[in-house]
Amino acid sequence: MMKLYSGDLSPYSARVRMQIYAKGIGDIALERPADFGTPQFRERLPIGRIPVLDIDGDLMAESEVISEYLEEIYPEPSMLGATPRETAHIRTLARIGDVYLMNNMFMLSPQSRAKTRNEGIVELLGGQVARNIKALDRMIGRDGFACSGRLTLADCALTPGLFLVENVLPSTGLDNPIPAHPNVAAYWAAIQTNEHAAKTLAELHRGLEERREMIRSGAFDKRMAEMAAAHAAAQG
Repeated sequence: MMKLYSGDLSPYSARVRMQIYAKGIGDIALERPADFGTPQFRERLPIGRIPVLDIDGDLMAESEVISEYLEEIYPEPSMLGATPRETAHIRTLARIGDVYLMNNMFMLSPQSRAKTRNEGIVELLGGQVARNIKALDRMIGRDGFACSGRLTLADCALTPGLFLVENVLPSTGLDNPIPAHPNVAAYWAAIQTNEHAAKTLAELHRGLEERREMIRSGAFDKRMAEMAAAHAAAQG
């Protein structure tokens, strides 16, 4: 049985989990690797991030690569297009979710817990997020799905991306831009009612609350310090 090394709050893991749920794949176990964040994990996988698909010890990294691989080995139901052009549009919207939203939010999120925010970083990355929500508003579907009138890989990437925008961006002192963009706002309200998106969002909310509790208790800072010390020792 394959394993997906994942974490509730990892948006990149979430996009793959949502795909697994939507395709009804039952032979992939979901696990959080016990050594995640340690030098041992980075030794096994130099990128050092999740998700990772473990195929009998052959480790595959990067959520987009994993998603495309799963689409090839589990082609039904398809989450790509009926034509090459439709597939290109799905991949474009997925890239917006992955790179233009998730990646900027991933880099911005440390400012949400910083004792003193770097306002330059907040302005730069927050501005990118707002600009990309505006672009998405012109491209998003109007029928409750990102495009194609059905659930696709675009929805799998946009769902965790918009989750971060709505739930993490305000904690950096910036306004959530989703309500000001009617097409994105309507899509966001609709996709949350989809059973596979709702399951994924419940996991993301659970992970966010766990992270916030760790921050409140001081356990998160302690863990980060321990990981930094372990990596420093491993590097000699």
